[in-house]
Amino acid sequence: MLKVNNISFSYTDEKPTLKNISFSLQKGQHLSIMGESGCGKSTLLQIIYGLLDVTEGSLFWKDHQILGPAYHLVPGMDFFKYVPQNFDLMPFTSVAENISKFLSRFYPEEAKARTQELMEVIEMEAYADVKVKNLSGGQQQRVAIARALAKEPELLLLDEPFSQIDNFKKNSLRRKLFAYLKEKNIACIVATHDGNDALSFSDQLIVIKDYKILANNTPKQLYKNPTNKYIASLFDDVNEIEIDGQQKLIYPHQIKIVTHSNFKAIVKRSYFKGFFWLIEVAYNNTSLFLSHSESLEIETSVYLEFI
Repeated sequence: MLKVNNISFSYTDEKPTLKNISFSLQKGQHLSIMGESGCGKSTLLQIIYGLLDVTEGSLFWKDHQILGPAYHLVPGMDFFKYVPQNFDLMPFTSVAENISKFLSRFYPEEAKARTQELMEVIEMEAYADVKVKNLSGGQQQRVAIARALAKEPELLLLDEPFSQIDNFKKNSLRRKLFAYLKEKNIACIVATHDGNDALSFSDQLIVIKDYKILANNTPKQLYKNPTNKYIASLFDDVNEIEIDGQQKLIYPHQIKIVTHSNFKAIVKRSYFKGFFWLIEVAYNNTSLFLSHSESLEIETSVYLEFI
């Protein structure tokens, strides 16, 4: 459905922002884009929406070529919706009015029902009549997402969509939002730093580094078989260690403390993580991190097993 063909983009002539980017996305499919700050995630969303002109390559949605401001007086694709990190809401009108802004006034009952439906998705029913200027940043972020969904786009582009939302709301909101998108068969691309967005809710994951695609696969495949430390570190702490003459990437939960082994380490620090402790140990003049059920005394000797 979406075809991105070998596109490149640069804000200056000296350094590329994105280079030779190619991928495709099917109808209703969810894609996450991950990478460090400044790698070009937000720029790629803006290109897909039609806010920037590529220097090379082409983009298509079905048979419709996506072109930027050099070709359109009002940039942006009508059948896409883009939620940037600055929300562009109407601050002096209510939550309900912001969401219903682009709905038809000829069918007020349908518009009201649609607005109510979306307020339930973002869990903001109690704030329907509150002016947006009186909301927190996280609440405004939720309103921006609902407004983007009002006319049910074919593709939704989200730039760090949960960055300002409190953790106790974030998890339920993510579940509701992505379930709703799947139910409506709306394709979605999310630029995110949060590995949970990708692991739990994406069909496909792209990792960008040094302005190029470093990896493109399912989240499960990239998590279980990362090709380098950079990819693995997007999901969790990761250890790079030599085992039997081979360099391996090991997550903390893949290291166990046992009564005896050939791998002896010294405890340096314990970090409480809720249902487990993250233990930092010194092994062969380097630090390793492992998951354990309890805190351990500093300078205690332990033996490790890699699973």
